[in-house]
Amino acid sequence: MNINNTSQIFQENATEEKAENARMASFIGAIAIGDLLKSTLGPKGMDKILQSTSNTENIQVTNDGATILKSIALDNAAAKVLVNISKVQDDEVGDGTTSVCVLASELLREAEKLVNKKIHPQTIIEGYRLAAQAAQKALEQSAVDNGQDQEKFKEDLLNIARTTLSSKVLSTDKDYFANLAVNAVLRLKGSTNLDSIQIIKKAGGRLTDSYLDDGFILDKKIGVNQPKRIENANILIANTPMDTDKIKIFGARVRVDATGKLAELERAEKEKMKEKVEKIKAHGINCFVNRQLIYNWPEQLFADSNIMSIEHADFDGVERLALVTGGEIASTFDHPELVKLGHCDLIEEIIIGEDKLIRFSGVAAGEACTIVLRGATNQILDEADRSIHDALCVLSQTVKETSTVLGGGCSEVLMSKAVDELAAVTPGKKALAMESFARALRQIPTILADNAGYDSSELVAQLRAAHYDGKSSYGLDMYNGKIDCMRKLGITESLKLKRQVLLSASEAAEMILRVDDILRCAPRPRTRE
Repeated sequence: MNINNTSQIFQENATEEKAENARMASFIGAIAIGDLLKSTLGPKGMDKILQSTSNTENIQVTNDGATILKSIALDNAAAKVLVNISKVQDDEVGDGTTSVCVLASELLREAEKLVNKKIHPQTIIEGYRLAAQAAQKALEQSAVDNGQDQEKFKEDLLNIARTTLSSKVLSTDKDYFANLAVNAVLRLKGSTNLDSIQIIKKAGGRLTDSYLDDGFILDKKIGVNQPKRIENANILIANTPMDTDKIKIFGARVRVDATGKLAELERAEKEKMKEKVEKIKAHGINCFVNRQLIYNWPEQLFADSNIMSIEHADFDGVERLALVTGGEIASTFDHPELVKLGHCDLIEEIIIGEDKLIRFSGVAAGEACTIVLRGATNQILDEADRSIHDALCVLSQTVKETSTVLGGGCSEVLMSKAVDELAAVTPGKKALAMESFARALRQIPTILADNAGYDSSELVAQLRAAHYDGKSSYGLDMYNGKIDCMRKLGITESLKLKRQVLLSASEAAEMILRVDDILRCAPRPRTRE
């Protein structure tokens, strides 16, 4: 018996898309994501408003690729692959999230044309692989490493920070924020752990009112009647309940036959809490930071002993505070000799805008610092936070891997030239795929020019001609609408970032190209109780 209908092997409502249809669905999904993000690319890129359906108050205004893709619900499997590569790019390098998705979608747009010409996907993949290797080689040969020269390297870092921030909300004050980010990263002394850099957002003022503080700032208040300033602080950082003066044995009900018994119970509770406070004081501290609440009675006991207490320090804040002061988080206090205390030169209360905060100066980890961001609205502050975080990530990675390449579409045209030259001497259909790869790379400067409202065909043609003429440092000057030397303009990017964009995009495109079947499971039936 011949059964033609293979779908009978699947459960009811399960769907299968084969060959051409599957490939088409993958291409369409990936290209749609590229088109969505395309307009946010570059210094003249546009922003997107993201609004939550459940919480209409929650609005984000951003042009950060990873943030946009994280926030939208997608049904297309290939589109989700691009979301994942942007997430990996964000985690690995911090910036280039838009570039990586746009490049991958352009590679798939070119691949679709080749598939329509009846060229097999495996042939395209082979061509893409060779092209990616040639592009990577050209990129690495063009890289400059000033890691040994402190002055030149600092200038490189400032240029990278300016280039990263030029496509963000901070672009108008990019020199100011570039200095701020570079100074913060240089304090890390080569570490890529950004936990030592705290970012605090306070609405009010202008963006340029933001500043870098050498201390560690905690967005909390000091307890009532306690010292507001302590020098040579010994800090005990704890995660322990300080509220047992309230009877709450799992919400128990206590029956007493006289009010005096109730007073006895309360006295016992108070004595228990006093014992705990005495144990804490035995550590020889003058500042107690707790992750949980500190009720009035223990707060009063600390005040009587002239100890500063800070309650409800947010989880992230406590972890980071332990890191920067060199202490450990304690939860029991029976063995003071085993507990590692944190230290700092000065703790004081400061005012930013209208809020009081606590500043720890001269902390044990000398690299710790705080960036205080000011701005008109919470949306601007959130976007400024994302922008400065991108810059800090890229800078910290560059301090580790010091090579830099040129931005402004220069590296892409340089790579596309290398791929074109290899394609010219490659026999067979693979050469067509390699030419397509080069065309996809040239789409990046084309999109940059389009977003600024310039004539992209004219500019990219001029740029390509300049590169063939030996002017390999030429790219797009987005502020004057012409081509110019990127080295002279100081438009620099991290080699690690560019290489990651190239490799991630080509790997993702290869993966989606291999798809020839999409299977969707049957949805789980909803049963009424």
